[in-house]
Amino acid sequence: MPIRRKDLPTPAARRAFAVVFATMFVAGCAGDVKGVLTPVASTVPGTSKVTMLVATTRAADPDAGVLFSGERGKPAFVEMTISLPPDAGRKVGEVQWPSRLPGNPETDFVTLKVDKLDARTGLARLHERVSRVPKRRVMVFVHGFNNRFEDAVYRFAQIVHDSDANVVPVLFTWPSRGSLFAYGYDRESATYSRNALESLLQGLARDPAVGEVSLLAHSMGNWVALEALTQMAVRNRGIPPKIANVMLASPDVDADVFRTQIAEMTGRRPKFTLFVSQDDRALAISRRVWGGKDRLGAVDPDVEPYKSEFETDKITVLNLTKLRTGDKLNHGKFAESPEVVKLIGTRLVDGQPITDSRVGLGERLIEVTGSAAAAVGTAAGIVVTAPIAVVDPQVRRHLGDRVEHLGNNIQDTGAAVGDTVTTPFQNPSAPR
Repeated sequence: MPIRRKDLPTPAARRAFAVVFATMFVAGCAGDVKGVLTPVASTVPGTSKVTMLVATTRAADPDAGVLFSGERGKPAFVEMTISLPPDAGRKVGEVQWPSRLPGNPETDFVTLKVDKLDARTGLARLHERVSRVPKRRVMVFVHGFNNRFEDAVYRFAQIVHDSDANVVPVLFTWPSRGSLFAYGYDRESATYSRNALESLLQGLARDPAVGEVSLLAHSMGNWVALEALTQMAVRNRGIPPKIANVMLASPDVDADVFRTQIAEMTGRRPKFTLFVSQDDRALAISRRVWGGKDRLGAVDPDVEPYKSEFETDKITVLNLTKLRTGDKLNHGKFAESPEVVKLIGTRLVDGQPITDSRVGLGERLIEVTGSAAAAVGTAAGIVVTAPIAVVDPQVRRHLGDRVEHLGNNIQDTGAAVGDTVTTPFQNPSAPR
């Protein structure tokens, strides 16, 4: 059928797409050197090491420095050890890519070890490592759109280290071609991988050596994660108790579809935490691609129907809209913000509530100065000040008119403490 003029995007829409895609291209170029996964032998004092198990549905790549391509393959397993530069030489939330090979452990993320495993050996490695962590905890990470294999590995290493999560890290990486122009392929690859992720989660839940599992997904990876969880719930008549925490970061998922997925998770459900940001530029483009339908990671949790639905479904929401990081797309705040990534490791993975009726998030998360904490006070579980707001349905019923009272108090003292609270987060042009 011929394309009619009225079917074409308007000039304004074309300009918007061009600007966002240009920004996405700049922000998406994590590292331009191919082969960074080739192990290096040298180490330097002060470096940190993260060893992770990797389960993947990607096809193997003949290049040992690439390991796995963006094409679809059979499930495979590998164990990797990644070295991070000394903390004094890096910022929390950053992945420092080598500018040449071999990478320099003093300034770059580098790979120290790669072991390809069969399923039995992978299970043995898991059992050996999980026996040495509290409550035998495992954290599974599912990456998002436009991620090469090395992108997912190094980003997860950064999250594990910066969050200080005392867990056995397991990366689930699905076939993304790492290209802005492969959105459709990536989406289909995510669906292609949901059964493999479900199998991984089922295996962890049934394994007597594993005590508890937390699942962290980002962007399009949330589609894989939610589909796998929905299948588990239908198959098991509920999600197994060992799947304790599910963290949905910037989910590129239709909000209406999420509503149906949650409805299908009848029976027992884990604790859900949702990270949203209304200024997420990547999700703004995705919204256009999907016919103007709200993306879950960009909804406003303070408006209906989301406010009531999140409360009914007991979903805790972190609204990061006012938080500033070096991410030009505002799509990776969960990993690049020191406060948020540490929250993942110190509270969410531990199964602790972000807030409770005694201690406010302003004191436990932002932790800027005594005067700011005094102004925030014991907010009964809600933060009124920027840059992070929390909606916790577990404590909403306790708030009553104390929120209004707190708001009045903060307004009165805002001139004194507002800059102290917000200044560290107001540099959106900082280099990555």
